[in-house]
Amino acid sequence: MPLAYGRASHGKPIGGGVVSGRGKAFARLFAVQAAWNYERMLGIGMGYAAEPLLAGLEATDSERHAEAAGRSAEFFNCHPYLAGLALGASVAAEYAGESEDRIRRLKTALCGTLGALGDHLFWAGLLPAMMGLALIVAVVWSPWWGVGLFLVGYNGCRVAVAWWGLRTGLDTGMRVGQAIASSWVPRVRRWVGLAAGFLVGVAIPLAGRFLLGGLGRSQILIGVGVAVLGLALAYRFRATFGGVRYGLLAVALVLLWFGVLP
Repeated sequence: MPLAYGRASHGKPIGGGVVSGRGKAFARLFAVQAAWNYERMLGIGMGYAAEPLLAGLEATDSERHAEAAGRSAEFFNCHPYLAGLALGASVAAEYAGESEDRIRRLKTALCGTLGALGDHLFWAGLLPAMMGLALIVAVVWSPWWGVGLFLVGYNGCRVAVAWWGLRTGLDTGMRVGQAIASSWVPRVRRWVGLAAGFLVGVAIPLAGRFLLGGLGRSQILIGVGVAVLGLALAYRFRATFGGVRYGLLAVALVLLWFGVLP
């Protein structure tokens, strides 16, 4: 459903401006990195995705539309899966008549925030979690089921998050920061990392048994125990003890156990 914006709390009124073109903008977000470069990072891709959303502004304020189109393609960088939050928020701010300075400051603030959130949520959380789960399914049931689960599950989550981000950004505008803080993202970000450590910890011995055929029940139980211990330590010392440190510690202990280290 299109959103209409009237007078902004700061800035001039934009009478009758309607945000439409969500479907086109959402589709274009999948190519937001296609023109990535060191000068603007995601900027050109963001401008390309913003164009359908800004079309309604041209009919009410052509000068503002030209300025907004130029701003949308300026330097911007964040996690590509969460770029829709920044895109929607900046477009909503343009329709609301926010000043150029406020819009640029909003995008600058979102760069680091969305970059860190996306890296933790996807690269360090969902991606290894889905890989671990897919390995478990592939070993226990069927490799094809594992591959299918990974492709459908991971990409389904990615598409759902991208659509949620675009909608949330358009609905909240300059208040997108508060919307992110009160959403599901901070809670899921904390738990998905723990789930990733647990699932990968269970998957490694199962995959080793499948590939090498030399692991028995006791070794599998030890692997599960290591995963559970890592999950408990990561939760108890989550501020200082991450999965990488625990993984290095586990490898060192295994090497010591087998006498590889002097």
